[in-house]
Amino acid sequence: MTTISERDAIQEYRRAHVPVYNDQKLKLGLFGPNLSYGLTMTEAETTYRPTWEHVVKIAQRAEQLDFEMLVPVARWRGFGGKTNVHGECLETYSWAAGLAALTEKIMVFATSHVPTMHPIVAAKQATTIDHISGGRFGLNMVMGWFTPEMEMFGAPQREHEERYRYGAEWIEVVKRLWTEDEPFDFEGEFLRIKQGQAAPKPVQTPHPILINAGNSPAGIEFSAREVDFNFATISTLEDAKEYAALVRRTAHETYQRDIGVMTYGLVVCRDTEKEARRVYDYILEKGDWDAARNIMSVLGMESASFSEQIRAYQERFVAGWGGWPIVGSPEQVTEKLQELSDIGMDGIAMGFLDYHEEMAHFGEAVMPLLKQAGLRH
Repeated sequence: MTTISERDAIQEYRRAHVPVYNDQKLKLGLFGPNLSYGLTMTEAETTYRPTWEHVVKIAQRAEQLDFEMLVPVARWRGFGGKTNVHGECLETYSWAAGLAALTEKIMVFATSHVPTMHPIVAAKQATTIDHISGGRFGLNMVMGWFTPEMEMFGAPQREHEERYRYGAEWIEVVKRLWTEDEPFDFEGEFLRIKQGQAAPKPVQTPHPILINAGNSPAGIEFSAREVDFNFATISTLEDAKEYAALVRRTAHETYQRDIGVMTYGLVVCRDTEKEARRVYDYILEKGDWDAARNIMSVLGMESASFSEQIRAYQERFVAGWGGWPIVGSPEQVTEKLQELSDIGMDGIAMGFLDYHEEMAHFGEAVMPLLKQAGLRH
Protein backbone atom coordinates (compact mmCIF):
# COMPACT_ATOMS: atom_id res chain seq x y z
CA MET A 1 0.00 0.00 0.00
CA THR A 2 1.28 3.49 -0.90
CA THR A 3 1.54 5.83 2.10
CA ILE A 4 0.52 9.49 2.05
CA SER A 5 4.16 10.63 2.17
CA GLU A 6 5.00 8.33 -0.74
CA ARG A 7 2.07 9.69 -2.74
CA ASP A 8 3.24 13.25 -2.01
CA ALA A 9 6.73 12.33 -3.20
CA ILE A 10 5.32 10.75 -6.36
CA GLN A 11 3.18 13.82 -7.01
CA GLU A 12 6.15 16.14 -6.55
CA TYR A 13 8.22 13.98 -8.91
CA ARG A 14 5.47 13.83 -11.49
CA ARG A 15 5.34 17.63 -11.74
CA ALA A 16 9.03 18.33 -11.16
CA HIS A 17 9.75 17.50 -14.80
CA VAL A 18 7.25 20.06 -16.13
CA PRO A 19 9.22 22.76 -18.02
CA VAL A 20 7.40 25.75 -16.50
CA TYR A 21 8.55 24.56 -13.06
CA ASN A 22 12.23 24.27 -13.91
CA ASP A 23 14.89 26.42 -12.22
CA GLN A 24 15.30 29.02 -14.97
CA LYS A 25 14.63 32.44 -13.44
CA LEU A 26 12.75 33.72 -16.49
CA LYS A 27 10.76 31.17 -18.47
CA LEU A 28 10.56 31.71 -22.23
CA GLY A 29 7.97 30.63 -24.73
CA LEU A 30 6.18 31.45 -27.95
CA PHE A 31 2.67 32.84 -28.20
CA GLY A 32 0.44 32.53 -31.25
CA PRO A 33 2.49 30.49 -33.78
CA ASN A 34 -0.63 28.69 -34.98
CA LEU A 35 -2.64 31.36 -36.75
CA SER A 36 -2.31 33.98 -39.46
CA TYR A 37 -0.16 36.98 -38.54
CA GLY A 38 0.70 35.64 -35.08
CA LEU A 39 0.87 38.59 -32.67
CA THR A 40 0.84 41.23 -35.40
CA MET A 41 -1.83 42.85 -37.56
CA THR A 42 0.30 43.99 -40.45
CA GLU A 43 1.20 43.38 -44.05
CA ALA A 44 4.90 43.78 -43.27
CA GLU A 45 6.88 41.09 -45.09
CA THR A 46 7.54 37.82 -43.28
CA THR A 47 8.18 34.17 -44.09
CA TYR A 48 5.79 33.17 -41.27
CA ARG A 49 2.73 31.21 -42.37
CA PRO A 50 0.38 29.14 -40.17
CA THR A 51 1.01 25.96 -42.16
CA TRP A 52 1.70 22.72 -40.33
CA GLU A 53 5.12 22.30 -41.95
CA HIS A 54 6.23 25.78 -40.92
CA VAL A 55 4.77 25.52 -37.42
CA VAL A 56 6.74 22.32 -36.80
CA LYS A 57 9.96 24.08 -37.78
CA ILE A 58 9.14 26.91 -35.37
CA ALA A 59 8.36 24.54 -32.50
CA GLN A 60 11.51 22.51 -33.01
CA ARG A 61 13.67 25.65 -33.15
CA ALA A 62 12.09 26.86 -29.89
CA GLU A 63 12.94 23.51 -28.33
CA GLN A 64 16.53 23.74 -29.59
CA LEU A 65 16.78 27.09 -27.79
CA ASP A 66 15.49 25.44 -24.58
CA PHE A 67 12.31 27.51 -24.46
CA GLU A 68 9.80 26.20 -21.94
CA MET A 69 6.46 26.56 -23.70
CA LEU A 70 4.40 26.86 -26.86
CA VAL A 71 1.09 28.65 -26.33
CA PRO A 72 -1.40 28.91 -29.21
CA VAL A 73 -4.26 31.35 -29.73
CA ALA A 74 -7.70 29.79 -30.21
CA ARG A 75 -9.68 31.50 -32.94
CA TRP A 76 -12.79 30.52 -34.87
CA ARG A 77 -13.05 33.52 -37.20
CA GLY A 78 -10.98 36.51 -38.23
CA PHE A 79 -11.29 40.16 -37.24
CA GLY A 80 -11.95 41.61 -40.68
CA GLY A 81 -9.96 44.51 -42.06
CA LYS A 82 -7.92 44.07 -45.21
CA THR A 83 -6.02 41.10 -43.76
CA ASN A 84 -8.85 39.39 -41.85
CA VAL A 85 -6.18 38.83 -39.23
CA HIS A 86 -6.42 35.46 -37.44
CA GLY A 87 -8.82 34.21 -40.10
CA GLU A 88 -6.56 31.17 -40.58
CA CYS A 89 -6.05 29.16 -37.39
CA LEU A 90 -4.91 25.64 -36.61
CA GLU A 91 -7.23 24.16 -33.95
CA THR A 92 -5.27 24.07 -30.73
CA TYR A 93 -5.93 20.63 -29.21
CA SER A 94 -4.97 18.98 -32.50
CA TRP A 95 -2.02 21.36 -32.84
CA ALA A 96 -0.79 20.46 -29.35
CA ALA A 97 -1.18 16.72 -29.96
CA GLY A 98 0.81 16.90 -33.17
CA LEU A 99 3.61 18.95 -31.67
CA ALA A 100 3.69 16.76 -28.57
CA ALA A 101 4.58 13.83 -30.80
CA LEU A 102 7.28 15.80 -32.65
CA THR A 103 9.06 17.35 -29.67
CA GLU A 104 10.80 15.94 -26.61
CA LYS A 105 11.26 18.66 -23.98
CA ILE A 106 9.18 21.76 -24.59
CA MET A 107 5.73 22.17 -23.05
CA VAL A 108 2.76 22.28 -25.44
CA PHE A 109 -0.47 24.06 -24.53
CA ALA A 110 -3.94 24.01 -26.02
CA THR A 111 -6.09 27.10 -25.70
CA SER A 112 -9.72 26.29 -25.05
CA HIS A 113 -12.74 28.59 -25.20
CA VAL A 114 -14.71 26.88 -22.48
CA PRO A 115 -18.17 27.67 -23.98
CA THR A 116 -17.22 25.83 -27.18
CA MET A 117 -16.01 22.57 -25.62
CA HIS A 118 -17.88 20.18 -23.33
CA PRO A 119 -15.78 19.52 -20.20
CA ILE A 120 -15.92 15.73 -20.62
CA VAL A 121 -14.47 16.03 -24.14
CA ALA A 122 -11.89 18.59 -23.03
CA ALA A 123 -10.73 16.43 -20.11
CA LYS A 124 -10.32 13.38 -22.34
CA GLN A 125 -8.46 15.27 -25.07
CA ALA A 126 -6.18 16.95 -22.53
CA THR A 127 -5.34 13.62 -20.92
CA THR A 128 -4.57 12.08 -24.29
CA ILE A 129 -2.16 14.90 -25.19
CA ASP A 130 -0.57 14.66 -21.74
CA HIS A 131 0.16 10.99 -22.46
CA ILE A 132 1.44 11.71 -25.98
CA SER A 133 3.82 14.33 -24.56
CA GLY A 134 4.90 12.31 -21.54
CA GLY A 135 3.47 14.89 -19.15
CA ARG A 136 4.28 18.15 -21.01
CA PHE A 137 0.75 19.35 -21.73
CA GLY A 138 -0.94 22.47 -20.41
CA LEU A 139 -4.37 24.02 -20.88
CA ASN A 140 -4.98 27.73 -21.41
CA MET A 141 -8.57 28.51 -20.42
CA VAL A 142 -10.42 31.35 -22.17
CA MET A 143 -13.94 32.35 -21.19
CA GLY A 144 -14.95 33.53 -24.68
CA TRP A 145 -14.79 37.31 -25.11
CA PHE A 146 -15.26 37.73 -28.91
CA THR A 147 -19.04 37.93 -29.22
CA PRO A 148 -19.36 37.28 -33.01
CA GLU A 149 -17.21 34.19 -32.52
CA MET A 150 -19.35 32.84 -29.69
CA GLU A 151 -22.50 33.54 -31.70
CA MET A 152 -21.17 31.23 -34.42
CA PHE A 153 -21.93 28.41 -32.00
CA GLY A 154 -25.61 29.36 -31.81
CA ALA A 155 -25.68 30.77 -28.29
CA PRO A 156 -25.80 34.35 -27.01
CA GLN A 157 -22.73 35.80 -25.37
CA ARG A 158 -22.87 35.60 -21.58
CA GLU A 159 -22.29 38.61 -19.36
CA HIS A 160 -18.74 38.95 -18.07
CA GLU A 161 -19.35 37.70 -14.51
CA GLU A 162 -21.50 34.86 -15.78
CA ARG A 163 -18.71 33.67 -18.09
CA TYR A 164 -16.49 33.11 -15.07
CA ARG A 165 -19.24 31.32 -13.16
CA TYR A 166 -19.59 28.99 -16.13
CA GLY A 167 -15.81 28.59 -16.27
CA ALA A 168 -15.71 27.66 -12.59
CA GLU A 169 -18.23 24.84 -13.14
CA TRP A 170 -16.43 23.73 -16.29
CA ILE A 171 -13.03 23.38 -14.64
CA GLU A 172 -14.53 21.74 -11.54
CA VAL A 173 -15.93 18.99 -13.74
CA VAL A 174 -12.66 18.67 -15.67
CA LYS A 175 -10.56 18.43 -12.50
CA ARG A 176 -12.87 15.80 -11.03
CA LEU A 177 -12.62 13.75 -14.22
CA TRP A 178 -8.83 14.01 -14.01
CA THR A 179 -8.57 13.02 -10.35
CA GLU A 180 -11.56 10.95 -9.19
CA ASP A 181 -11.79 7.22 -9.77
CA GLU A 182 -15.49 6.78 -8.97
CA PRO A 183 -18.30 8.03 -11.25
CA PHE A 184 -19.94 11.23 -10.02
CA ASP A 185 -23.02 13.34 -10.67
CA PHE A 186 -22.78 17.11 -10.98
CA GLU A 187 -25.59 19.63 -11.08
CA GLY A 188 -24.68 23.29 -11.29
CA GLU A 189 -26.11 26.53 -12.61
CA PHE A 190 -25.04 25.63 -16.16
CA LEU A 191 -23.80 22.04 -16.32
CA ARG A 192 -25.45 18.69 -15.64
CA ILE A 193 -23.27 15.61 -15.52
CA LYS A 194 -24.58 12.11 -14.87
CA GLN A 195 -22.10 9.44 -13.81
CA GLY A 196 -19.13 11.45 -14.99
CA GLN A 197 -15.98 9.36 -15.35
CA ALA A 198 -12.74 9.28 -17.33
CA ALA A 199 -9.77 6.94 -17.66
CA PRO A 200 -6.85 6.95 -17.98
CA LYS A 201 -5.80 9.82 -15.75
CA PRO A 202 -3.26 12.42 -16.87
CA VAL A 203 0.47 11.78 -16.47
CA GLN A 204 0.81 14.98 -14.42
CA THR A 205 -0.66 14.99 -10.97
CA PRO A 206 -2.87 16.36 -9.65
CA HIS A 207 -3.58 17.56 -13.21
CA PRO A 208 -1.99 19.22 -16.27
CA ILE A 209 -0.77 22.78 -15.88
CA LEU A 210 -3.57 25.34 -16.15
CA ILE A 211 -3.21 28.98 -17.21
CA ASN A 212 -5.65 31.85 -17.66
CA ALA A 213 -5.27 35.43 -18.86
CA GLY A 214 -8.17 36.98 -16.97
CA ASN A 215 -7.05 40.39 -15.68
CA SER A 216 -10.42 41.69 -14.43
CA PRO A 217 -11.44 41.25 -10.78
CA ALA A 218 -13.43 38.16 -11.77
CA GLY A 219 -10.48 36.89 -13.81
CA ILE A 220 -8.02 37.43 -10.96
CA GLU A 221 -10.32 35.62 -8.56
CA PHE A 222 -10.70 32.72 -10.99
CA SER A 223 -6.95 32.45 -11.56
CA ALA A 224 -6.14 32.67 -7.85
CA ARG A 225 -8.54 29.80 -7.12
CA GLU A 226 -8.16 27.50 -10.12
CA VAL A 227 -4.99 27.79 -12.20
CA ASP A 228 -1.21 27.55 -11.92
CA PHE A 229 -0.22 30.67 -13.86
CA ASN A 230 -2.00 33.93 -14.62
CA PHE A 231 -0.97 35.72 -17.81
CA ALA A 232 -0.91 39.47 -17.32
CA THR A 233 -1.52 42.16 -19.91
CA ILE A 234 0.89 44.97 -19.03
CA SER A 235 -0.01 48.64 -19.38
CA THR A 236 2.94 50.01 -17.36
CA LEU A 237 5.69 48.28 -15.40
CA GLU A 238 4.50 49.93 -12.20
CA ASP A 239 0.94 48.68 -12.66
CA ALA A 240 2.21 45.22 -13.60
CA LYS A 241 4.27 44.98 -10.42
CA GLU A 242 1.21 45.77 -8.32
CA TYR A 243 -0.88 43.36 -10.39
CA ALA A 244 1.53 40.44 -9.95
CA ALA A 245 1.62 41.03 -6.20
CA LEU A 246 -2.19 41.19 -6.07
CA VAL A 247 -2.64 37.91 -7.94
CA ARG A 248 -0.17 36.10 -5.70
CA ARG A 249 -1.61 37.63 -2.54
CA THR A 250 -5.18 36.70 -3.51
CA ALA A 251 -4.16 33.09 -4.17
CA HIS A 252 -2.14 32.81 -0.96
CA GLU A 253 -4.43 34.60 1.48
CA THR A 254 -7.81 33.55 0.11
CA TYR A 255 -7.12 30.05 -1.18
CA GLN A 256 -3.88 29.05 0.60
CA ARG A 257 -2.12 28.24 -2.66
CA ASP A 258 0.72 29.55 -4.79
CA ILE A 259 0.36 30.88 -8.32
CA GLY A 260 2.82 32.10 -10.93
CA VAL A 261 2.45 35.19 -13.10
CA MET A 262 3.68 35.52 -16.68
CA THR A 263 3.12 37.94 -19.54
CA TYR A 264 3.39 38.15 -23.30
CA GLY A 265 4.69 40.57 -25.90
CA LEU A 266 6.14 41.18 -29.34
CA VAL A 267 9.92 41.07 -29.62
CA VAL A 268 11.65 43.09 -32.34
CA CYS A 269 15.38 42.59 -31.90
CA ARG A 270 18.03 43.73 -34.36
CA ASP A 271 21.76 44.42 -34.04
CA THR A 272 21.10 48.10 -33.30
CA GLU A 273 18.26 50.05 -31.73
CA LYS A 274 17.90 52.06 -34.95
CA GLU A 275 17.36 48.90 -37.00
CA ALA A 276 14.87 47.47 -34.50
CA ARG A 277 12.91 50.71 -34.34
CA ARG A 278 12.79 50.89 -38.13
CA VAL A 279 11.27 47.38 -38.30
CA TYR A 280 8.78 48.18 -35.53
CA ASP A 281 7.73 51.39 -37.30
CA TYR A 282 7.36 49.49 -40.55
CA ILE A 283 5.04 46.99 -38.84
CA LEU A 284 2.89 49.94 -37.82
CA GLU A 285 3.13 51.61 -41.22
CA LYS A 286 1.85 48.43 -42.89
CA GLY A 287 -0.62 47.76 -40.08
CA ASP A 288 -4.24 46.72 -40.49
CA TRP A 289 -5.73 49.48 -38.37
CA ASP A 290 -9.28 48.54 -39.34
CA ALA A 291 -8.81 45.09 -37.81
CA ALA A 292 -7.36 46.67 -34.67
CA ARG A 293 -10.38 48.97 -34.41
CA ASN A 294 -12.70 45.99 -34.84
CA ILE A 295 -11.09 44.21 -31.91
CA MET A 296 -11.14 47.28 -29.71
CA SER A 297 -14.78 47.85 -30.53
CA VAL A 298 -15.61 44.35 -29.30
CA LEU A 299 -13.57 45.03 -26.17
CA GLY A 300 -15.45 48.30 -25.58
CA MET A 301 -12.29 50.37 -25.98
CA GLU A 302 -13.72 53.18 -28.10
CA SER A 303 -14.27 56.73 -26.87
CA ALA A 304 -13.86 60.13 -28.51
CA SER A 305 -12.74 61.47 -25.14
CA PHE A 306 -9.64 59.29 -25.09
CA SER A 307 -8.47 59.41 -28.72
CA GLU A 308 -4.75 59.54 -27.88
CA GLN A 309 -4.99 56.57 -25.52
CA ILE A 310 -7.05 54.66 -28.07
CA ARG A 311 -4.42 55.29 -30.74
CA ALA A 312 -1.70 54.03 -28.37
CA TYR A 313 -3.67 50.86 -27.65
CA GLN A 314 -4.25 50.35 -31.37
CA GLU A 315 -0.47 50.42 -31.86
CA ARG A 316 -0.14 47.73 -29.20
CA PHE A 317 -2.63 45.52 -31.06
CA VAL A 318 -1.12 46.09 -34.50
CA ALA A 319 2.32 45.31 -33.10
CA GLY A 320 1.86 42.74 -30.36
CA TRP A 321 -1.81 41.87 -29.81
CA GLY A 322 -1.94 44.21 -26.81
CA GLY A 323 1.20 42.77 -25.25
CA TRP A 324 4.29 44.47 -23.86
CA PRO A 325 6.57 45.73 -26.69
CA ILE A 326 10.21 44.65 -26.45
CA VAL A 327 12.09 46.57 -29.14
CA GLY A 328 15.80 47.24 -29.46
CA SER A 329 19.30 45.83 -29.67
CA PRO A 330 20.18 42.52 -27.99
CA GLU A 331 21.42 44.46 -24.97
CA GLN A 332 18.21 46.50 -24.77
CA VAL A 333 16.01 43.43 -25.20
CA THR A 334 17.90 41.79 -22.34
CA GLU A 335 17.37 44.88 -20.17
CA LYS A 336 13.64 44.88 -20.94
CA LEU A 337 13.34 41.19 -20.07
CA GLN A 338 15.26 41.87 -16.86
CA GLU A 339 12.71 44.58 -16.01
CA LEU A 340 9.88 42.07 -16.42
CA SER A 341 11.62 39.63 -14.09
CA ASP A 342 12.26 42.40 -11.57
CA ILE A 343 8.57 43.32 -11.33
CA GLY A 344 7.57 39.71 -10.64
CA MET A 345 7.02 38.03 -13.99
CA ASP A 346 8.01 34.36 -13.97
CA GLY A 347 8.16 34.22 -17.74
CA ILE A 348 7.09 35.61 -21.08
CA ALA A 349 5.44 34.08 -24.14
CA MET A 350 6.88 35.96 -27.10
CA GLY A 351 5.74 36.76 -30.58
CA PHE A 352 7.90 37.71 -33.56
CA LEU A 353 7.06 39.17 -36.94
CA ASP A 354 8.95 36.20 -38.42
CA TYR A 355 9.08 33.53 -35.70
CA HIS A 356 11.45 31.01 -37.28
CA GLU A 357 14.00 33.43 -38.69
CA GLU A 358 14.05 35.89 -35.78
CA MET A 359 14.39 33.13 -33.19
CA ALA A 360 17.74 32.22 -34.74
CA HIS A 361 19.00 35.75 -34.09
CA PHE A 362 17.44 35.74 -30.62
CA GLY A 363 19.31 32.53 -29.82
CA GLU A 364 22.64 33.84 -31.05
CA ALA A 365 22.47 37.41 -29.77
CA VAL A 366 20.12 37.51 -26.77
CA MET A 367 20.33 34.12 -25.04
CA PRO A 368 24.01 34.55 -24.07
CA LEU A 369 23.19 37.95 -22.57
CA LEU A 370 20.26 36.47 -20.62
CA LYS A 371 22.70 33.95 -19.16
CA GLN A 372 25.14 36.72 -18.23
CA ALA A 373 22.26 38.57 -16.54
CA GLY A 374 21.34 35.49 -14.50
CA LEU A 375 17.92 35.14 -16.12
CA ARG A 376 18.91 31.86 -17.79
CA HIS A 377 21.66 29.32 -17.31
